[in-house]
Amino acid sequence: MQRIFRFASPKLNNVGNAKYSSLPTPLTSPQILYSGIFINNEWHKSIDGTVFPSVNPSNKHIIAEVQQGSKADIDLAVSAAREAFKLGSPWRRMDASKRGYLLHKLADLMERDRVYLASLETLDNGKPYYMSYNVDVPMAINNLRYFAGWADKNHGMVVPTDGDFFAYTRHEPVGVCAQIIPWNFPILMVAWKFGPALATGNTIVLKPAEQTSLTALYIAQLTKEAGFPAGVVNVVPGFGDAGEALVQHHDVDKVAFTGSTVVGKNIQQGSGLSNLKRTTLELGGKSPNIILSDADVKHAVETSHFGLFFNMGQCCCAGSRTFIEDKLYDEFVERSVERANKRVVGDPFDVMTEHGPQVDAVQFDKILRMIESGEKQGAKIVAGGDRYEGLPGYFIQPTVFANVTDDMKIAREEIFGPVQQLLRFKSLDEVIERANNTEYGLAAAVFSKDIDKINYVVQGLRAGTVWVNSYNVLSAQAPFGGYKMSGHGRENGQYALQSYTEVKSVIIRIPNKNS
Repeated sequence: MQRIFRFASPKLNNVGNAKYSSLPTPLTSPQILYSGIFINNEWHKSIDGTVFPSVNPSNKHIIAEVQQGSKADIDLAVSAAREAFKLGSPWRRMDASKRGYLLHKLADLMERDRVYLASLETLDNGKPYYMSYNVDVPMAINNLRYFAGWADKNHGMVVPTDGDFFAYTRHEPVGVCAQIIPWNFPILMVAWKFGPALATGNTIVLKPAEQTSLTALYIAQLTKEAGFPAGVVNVVPGFGDAGEALVQHHDVDKVAFTGSTVVGKNIQQGSGLSNLKRTTLELGGKSPNIILSDADVKHAVETSHFGLFFNMGQCCCAGSRTFIEDKLYDEFVERSVERANKRVVGDPFDVMTEHGPQVDAVQFDKILRMIESGEKQGAKIVAGGDRYEGLPGYFIQPTVFANVTDDMKIAREEIFGPVQQLLRFKSLDEVIERANNTEYGLAAAVFSKDIDKINYVVQGLRAGTVWVNSYNVLSAQAPFGGYKMSGHGRENGQYALQSYTEVKSVIIRIPNKNS
């Protein structure tokens, strides 16, 4: 299977496209099989007996009561992971190729249960089923397969040294890894975290987002079915207190976090309180999307629409600041409004739906406040601008702002919702400076037919990923991460392995017969 995926192709958004007819029927009421705490390949209730509701954002109904982990549960999970990491344990004694086999087996099981996983993701998160099935689940599967291939290839090197010595390096696992993932891509984030950590021989305690724990818990059970030894993978659902206990735990060796910059700062600080943990952070963004006047307008409009509205705008790398060259601006605005007004909002289990609800009331209210602030500060709402009436969940109209200026709140702060901002520019140097005038640096894009202008813009942008005449094209092979306040470290590709390994130098004296 091809391993390069767009989060979604613009072609997927054409209403009536024949591709919908090939989708297997979703499970609109999938059975909730696991809602507990997964430690040592066993299911547990929370020690203090606390539970919390998982809510369907499409209708606000409670899906299940999930066991709420606290510090005591985290202690048990970390202890299990530490025991599984001990020298001589089945996991540490396992051949690297066998670790790869287990990751392949996990991917096989996810492939087997693809309809169930996609349906559960849509129920719990609200994203359209056609996206869960066509994008999130297969991308997660391919990510696991990619890192399975690295399991027996992440080797050191022989180092030429002076004198009568033989030197080489070993790449060894860091140890117990705390992994904290967000709610916008729950299945995919599990794979992004599990893949490199398990391929390199680490053990894991994962805390999923409280809004979307159910798919992570189901995958936990699949790791047991695949044959991972007890204690290698542990999953503890819960809130910020559980995450804080995990980050500050003395027996945790590494923290990997994907989420907001505000929380990322706290994690960076907390991870150093008990010991000096390795920390990788993939945080927020306010990504510039630059449209030059020679671009293919139809393609640029459709791809920019997709780059912002995909996953209801709940994407850290969303192209949320679209800069359009002055002479193309009016036409681009007109076409963007037309596209936004055609976006199909509705029941995410309907395969014709492009746009589901926001994940919860907190995000819903925040986005509406941001829309209000944009209007108050002088930006012009040319599409949408309010809640979507007639649906019971957290639905917001696809919204487009024109006449946006750099000083406005909607142009400075991450909205994380379906709100597109369109800004004018006149010159390359101007737009590069404005694009970089942000605390973030996660992603960017440029649309043009002029390769010289493209190269000039690409080298000038301070962002971890720059797309050219495309957006949201991600693959397991290509690293992903940010500059500045968008975090540090990289997910995916060979670069991700560096975050989960220690480099050990071994220097051996060679006896000299003449000495």
